Amino acid sequence: MKINIARQNIYLLILSTLLLIFVLLFSFLVLIPKGKEYREQKLELRNDNFELKKYQNFHDETLEILKKLQSDHRHIITSFDNTFNAQRFEKQHKVYFDSLSLAQIKDSKDKEEEFLVYEVETSSQINSPKSFYDFLDAINKSDWIIGVNFPIHFKREAQTIRSSFTMKVYCANRDSNSTK
Repeated sequence: MKINIARQNIYLLILSTLLLIFVLLFSFLVLIPKGKEYREQKLELRNDNFELKKYQNFHDETLEILKKLQSDHRHIITSFDNTFNAQRFEKQHKVYFDSLSLAQIKDSKDKEEEFLVYEVETSSQINSPKSFYDFLDAINKSDWIIGVNFPIHFKREAQTIRSSFTMKVYCANRDSNSTK
């Protein structure tokens, strides 16, 4: 019995078998290992995107809080950048007292301290220290950040109340951002 198959069909059968072997080898040697690597990278990318989103949300919330604080405390920020002028301070706050004198204390205990320390002497013709409290309110609204240090000494002399205290003037160090 003779099988009668055309030569074209044999070529077609051999070519189909070779293509099938090539596809199977390609899929087992290339596609499947790369697919496993692709799935691992996809999972890692998903985790990285989740972490990025978490940090981005944290950044946005922090930035929103920062902007709100900057807008709420704009006066304090600009006051911190102002340089202190003792003559201007005396001129602005002399209305609360009969006499007001400022003297900068050079003998600071902390050499690393970046703040100016002043001794303030005042006297008023009053029966109560109300003008002193008005003075403290005016300091809070001034162009500088000033901390009044305790103790505050009041001394009565006839109809005059004399007070003395120290205060710290806080200003930004202008050279803090420069390279040394």
